[in-house]
Amino acid sequence: MKLTVRETAVFGMLGALMYASKVIMEFAPNIHLLGVFTIALTVVYRKKALYPIYTYVLLNGFFCGFATWWIPYLYLWTVLWGVTMLLPKKIPKMAKPVIYMVVNACHGFLFGTLYAPAQALLFGYSFKATVAWIIAGLPWDAIHGVSNFFCGMLIMPMIVLLRRLENSEE
Repeated sequence: MKLTVRETAVFGMLGALMYASKVIMEFAPNIHLLGVFTIALTVVYRKKALYPIYTYVLLNGFFCGFATWWIPYLYLWTVLWGVTMLLPKKIPKMAKPVIYMVVNACHGFLFGTLYAPAQALLFGYSFKATVAWIIAGLPWDAIHGVSNFFCGMLIMPMIVLLRRLENSEE
């Protein structure tokens, strides 16, 4: 996955844009465009989407602190990237927006559950305590999942924009 100078610059900017979008949306807990970016970047750039995704993860650590909360970020966005990579490339045009929105929503609904293994390992939670931690976070996961579904309406326009920009090289 060797990068060109152009790709390095573009992926750096996209990762910074992901981080900026998160900061801008912090007034609304669990409502953000990170899933939108992750899915759109994965559809357009495939394996190379990991570069802007992990640029975002590193920027998050640099600006918010490399604390225990950050450790699950090392895999949480990779899960969404991986699920998106597993989707067929030839999805019917009318189904694409709905499929991407549902995948985005599922990641939001499952965010606490995906986060839980790191919590359990880092803090020595028993299985029972881990399940209790997941249950306590369900209201936040509900907000996350519903907002991801509706924010997912931006995935197809972002894919179209990224593809147009990729094809308009000087």
